[in-house]
Amino acid sequence: MAPNFARPRSAALAVIACAAMIVAGCGTDITPTAIPEQDPVASSQQSTSEPSTPSQDPAREGEDLGGDVDIDVEIGDCVRLGGTQANATIDNAECGSAESNFVVIAKAPSQEECPTDIDQSYYETFGGIEQGALCLDVDWVVGGCIDLGSEDPQRIECRDASAAEPSTDSYLITDILADTIDVERCPDPATGGFRYPERNFIVCFEEL
Repeated sequence: MAPNFARPRSAALAVIACAAMIVAGCGTDITPTAIPEQDPVASSQQSTSEPSTPSQDPAREGEDLGGDVDIDVEIGDCVRLGGTQANATIDNAECGSAESNFVVIAKAPSQEECPTDIDQSYYETFGGIEQGALCLDVDWVVGGCIDLGSEDPQRIECRDASAAEPSTDSYLITDILADTIDVERCPDPATGGFRYPERNFIVCFEEL
């Protein structure tokens, strides 16, 4: 098995004036580790099929443990997280759309109560005390492509693999497998996977 490699970690902090109180939102780190297959088989071209719509997969299952945030979302809903560390923004978004980059997989009174293998969190505080947190994963779409090289994930158009510039930050998502973090179980044309060890699933990808 080739050595593990991880995407750079990032954080975001927002201070938002909201009625009579100050709300602070914070994104923690993107944490899944990209694992290359032992003997990857690169495909000569990307699939021409349309990306599938997001489905009930392990990345969209979690608990509502309470907490209070200013945005109205439920588990399985998607959001657009952006801004900077000093001024983060979050908005509702349709899952699988160009605007969506994260999906809510759990809600909690504080970010510390989110699963340890989430990609990101957004929390709000009042008087320095956390009021609630959204536990977030990247809004993976099987058959869709995503760029993880910027501050936040960006959905991109899939391109012919032979014509694409080499990149370790752009991926075609080929499958999402439950009950395993074994990259060897990712079927062709996958060349690796992002593992979620606590929730025991893997997002299979082909590098662009």
